[in-house]
Amino acid sequence: MFVPTLRDDPAEADAPSHRLLLRAGYVRQLTAGHYSLLPLAVRVRAKIIDIIREEMNAIGAQEMLLPAVHPAEPWRRSGRWDLMGQEMFRLRDRRGVDHALGMTHEEIFATVARELNSYRRLPQQWYQFQTKFRDEPRPKGGLLRTREFTMKDAYSFDLDDAGLDASFEAYRGAYTRIFERLGLRALACEASSGTMGGSDSTEFMCPAEVGEDLAVHCPACGYAANIERATSVLPDVSDEAGPPAPERFDTPGVRTIEDLRAYGAPDDRQIKTLVYVLDGTLTLVLLRGDHPLNEQKLVDATGAAEIRAADPAEIQDALGALPGSLGAVDAFLPSPLPVIADEALRGRRNMFTGANIDDVHLRGVDVERDIEVGKWADLREVEAGQRCVRCGGALEIERAIEVGHIFKLGDRYARALGVEVLDPDGRRVPVIMGSYGIGVERAMAAIVETHRDDRGIVWPPAVAPFQASVVVAQSDDAEVAKAGEDLYTSLSAAGVETVIDDRAERAGVKFRDTELTGIPFRVTVGRRGLAEGVAELTVRATGETEKVPLDDVVQRVRSLAGH
Repeated sequence: MFVPTLRDDPAEADAPSHRLLLRAGYVRQLTAGHYSLLPLAVRVRAKIIDIIREEMNAIGAQEMLLPAVHPAEPWRRSGRWDLMGQEMFRLRDRRGVDHALGMTHEEIFATVARELNSYRRLPQQWYQFQTKFRDEPRPKGGLLRTREFTMKDAYSFDLDDAGLDASFEAYRGAYTRIFERLGLRALACEASSGTMGGSDSTEFMCPAEVGEDLAVHCPACGYAANIERATSVLPDVSDEAGPPAPERFDTPGVRTIEDLRAYGAPDDRQIKTLVYVLDGTLTLVLLRGDHPLNEQKLVDATGAAEIRAADPAEIQDALGALPGSLGAVDAFLPSPLPVIADEALRGRRNMFTGANIDDVHLRGVDVERDIEVGKWADLREVEAGQRCVRCGGALEIERAIEVGHIFKLGDRYARALGVEVLDPDGRRVPVIMGSYGIGVERAMAAIVETHRDDRGIVWPPAVAPFQASVVVAQSDDAEVAKAGEDLYTSLSAAGVETVIDDRAERAGVKFRDTELTGIPFRVTVGRRGLAEGVAELTVRATGETEKVPLDDVVQRVRSLAGH
């Protein structure tokens, strides 16, 4: 087999799974974000796909395969041609017609669904395994964040919301079983729907040190949410009444929340004023002084397609002051601006904020009296130790890898693409869609992130490239070589996926490669054991070794492998 293992860690590897998949000869990088899968990786990938396919078929989903190159027209109809921005690979054919490499397939599955026509053909569940392309600005982590990858994406088509709810729960259950079979601990987290749209989504997040996302969860009751969606219960605040109107006071050199504390302003009684440009409109975003903003919550609350923090020149022109002295009190705004405020400020009195004059602040601010809030929303980012909204327990936050995401899309794509059916009353109505994705290679990397030790990968048997490796300790000894070949043949005939290592290498090299590649069970045949009529059986996950009579090796390995 072509298994080009490396003795040393690759310098370019920036995550444990990246390092181990390179070292163990599973992958090689072509260019940033694009990887060649070598024979061992192809076998693991096939195992992952088989598990996913079995669970999809079990809930009645039907497998299809749709094109990876898409015309621009359906993407323009849904509004996502522009919304996707630079992450979409775009090209033109020889006639000058715009196309894209598919990032996802909602629009394309919807075009197929136009043929459904009648409610009698609903519900439908369709899925595929297809290559997706995303022009990631910073591909990293090996297979964790790439520009080209395989996704299992599935789509449900129902007559109404009740049907969508049933489909969503079916996929939620299937995903739970998939990740259990893959050996992944995956928290089912409430999540933002982002550019997918729709009313609800659940993200399956696998806790791992290299995760780019944060999962908030409550060990007491099981509540879980992506940091972009998570909320918590805050202690009740009872403010004393302040003056009848805000009062100015000088604050020379004050630029931060911390600086203002010296003037008797605790963080939780300060109003933090952030300035953002949302779809071209300068907007004031207000939070409590001790609460950080989660930008995705701001996007979700406003529906903004383009969002950025305003630069100092824009802020100076609009408010007449620089950051550090900003505020949204009506009487101190040079001109009206849209204001969105975090719910934690609702009803607060006797607060502190900037006066839009450098080195000047206000005290005695009553938020609802003195500030014209155009929209209230949950904008703050939850922090560890805050109280769970369900049971009041202490919340924990872990870094995590997104390994799956399911969405309730509603009728957004059906209306845009004209996917309608006749309902029982003969009326034409849009179908209700759901979307359900799992990244195959990312799942492979996540398994390595959570199943490894200082010697290499430790594959769960269900996804290992081979279940057993027969190591011939002395390949130049004809009797030992034949005994190893006989065991290899017997294990293979008994349905145990087996590889034999009969290379002309030292036994220690073979042992290290078997450990590095993560094969669950190693059967070692050597002169000493042969003289005793035994082989050594080593379990990769525990490192435990036992001597097994040669005639019992096959049955013992089958038993350990779950056959």
